[in-house]
Amino acid sequence: MKLSSRSLTSSGRIAGRCAFAVQAPFGHVRLGHNRNPHLAWAGAPATTRSFALTMIDGDAPTRPDDVNREGRVVPAALPRAEFVHWLLADMPAAVTEIAEGSCCDCVTAHGKAQPRGPEGTVQGVNDYSGWFKGDAAMEGTYLGYDGPCPPWNDALTHRYRFEVLALDLDSCGLKSGFSVSELRQVVDGHVLARGSLVGRYSLNPAIQLR
Repeated sequence: MKLSSRSLTSSGRIAGRCAFAVQAPFGHVRLGHNRNPHLAWAGAPATTRSFALTMIDGDAPTRPDDVNREGRVVPAALPRAEFVHWLLADMPAAVTEIAEGSCCDCVTAHGKAQPRGPEGTVQGVNDYSGWFKGDAAMEGTYLGYDGPCPPWNDALTHRYRFEVLALDLDSCGLKSGFSVSELRQVVDGHVLARGSLVGRYSLNPAIQLR
């Protein structure tokens, strides 16, 4: 199964308009347009009954010591972990494309209570829910898509994996706000095919991406 996008090329830079934050002319960063990227997939097995979608940054720092701190750098060699940006389940088998900006087109402080998506779908919680915990201006439950916002002083370019799973399930039976671990548990043994696409993003002005 092949996954493609008009918003990014394979291993290419994710468009700034699809990011949670972009570089700022003064200071370090400012909020971006946060538009979900265009995604399209083809080649799913004829027996596919639904699709699920994930977007995960596999390069999130495992320690906050240096993150976004003046005069410090998050070392590239630091062990990394997953940061979930988007979870979507129960897409009908007839759906093979998501238009740019159709599910998210702005940053919503405190998170989106009812994120848009293809009819019949259910969306999970992303990791901004934990990231903003304790921040009075932003704290909340973040559902659906929220784009890249890696540390502006990270020496490592972050890689974001979009993956569409073709499933033999009509429904995953998950409720809004499900976690990535819950999704993985439900789809285990039910994946007929996978399509993936990796995009890169950085807010570090010392890193030039194409």
